[in-house]
Amino acid sequence: MFMRFFTELRQAKVPVTLKEYLMLMEGLDKRVIDRSVENFYYLSRAALVKDEKNIDKFDQVFSHVFKGLERMGDDVTADIPAEWLKKLSDQFLTEEEKAQIEAMGGFDKLMEMLAERIKEQKERHEKGDKAIGTGGTSPFGADGYHPEGIRIGQDKGRHGRAIKVWDKREYKNLDDQVELGTRNIKVALRRLRKWVRDGSPDELDMNGTIKGTAEKGYLDIQMRPERRNKNSVLIFFDIGGSMDSHIKVCEELFSAARSEFKNMEFYYFHNCLYESVWKDNRRRHAEKINTWDVLHKFPHDYKVIFVGDATMSPYEVTYPGGSVEHWNEEAGAVWLDRVANIYEHMIWLNPTAERHWDYTPSVGVIKQLVGERMYPLTLAGLEKAMKELAR
Repeated sequence: MFMRFFTELRQAKVPVTLKEYLMLMEGLDKRVIDRSVENFYYLSRAALVKDEKNIDKFDQVFSHVFKGLERMGDDVTADIPAEWLKKLSDQFLTEEEKAQIEAMGGFDKLMEMLAERIKEQKERHEKGDKAIGTGGTSPFGADGYHPEGIRIGQDKGRHGRAIKVWDKREYKNLDDQVELGTRNIKVALRRLRKWVRDGSPDELDMNGTIKGTAEKGYLDIQMRPERRNKNSVLIFFDIGGSMDSHIKVCEELFSAARSEFKNMEFYYFHNCLYESVWKDNRRRHAEKINTWDVLHKFPHDYKVIFVGDATMSPYEVTYPGGSVEHWNEEAGAVWLDRVANIYEHMIWLNPTAERHWDYTPSVGVIKQLVGERMYPLTLAGLEKAMKELAR
């Protein structure tokens, strides 16, 4: 059953390695958890899932493989056909993993380890108040009753009191093919983190304190600077007009960015960047900020992000006086080119679905001006954008 769990995770494109699987088996062998399905779920998820976007796939596989599972006891064992496992390894293991197996002592040694660790359920348990089963008062199982039970392998609850349902898939919104949300955006933005320790030493260095105390024979308290995200971000948001239909996702992006990037500055513009920007949309005409002042204020190591649908007349980008709100002395393309020359890391996030970009000429113009670094405002697009900025 556990080997089937491993292989189905691989088939579902969850990047699980043999080393992680053996670590999970070792954890079960050493009883780091009690034999409850809930604890096994969280232990296996922690051991096998390295990226939050794969949690939904993991939940689906877990529900499928262990649907109807009644008990994980200490008295269940199984013989493992070595030839079957060898064929399985040829199908699912990479060359690197096979080399690791050889380093461990060859395939026979691996078979010996797996034979000791893999356990498979053989019995069904019904009625009772302790084991995982059906029809009883155990907190784990199906078709029974417990005031704070966990339902497994049952299509619907009979008492409506289960506090955990495996098929619920609470993390399904983390899949990179679904609509964005603030939490999802935070997950993607974290790829831009670059941790450093600088500033005043105001945090206890536990490892340093232990090492210093051991070496000196007396308590040697050591401090260190707090770990901070070194990356600084400058974001320009397109506001008004066709962007009104994208307000929600832009608000979510703004909220997530403020949370993830402590050193972040933002400004607003309309359609294309011109000689002025603003911070407060309610006073956009009275309190404009010179764009040159912004470009001179923030050093070249800032990461620059433009957020807009790039939907406008091409003249608004390529000609002086093309703006629909005022007379711009210089074309928007000139200002975008200046930003590109100052800041090495610059991207454009477009909330319009990528399949529609080719129907709007101005999108192609903007995309060319930012060096083809335009990405859709989806979770997958954000991940690609953050990788580009982190180069």
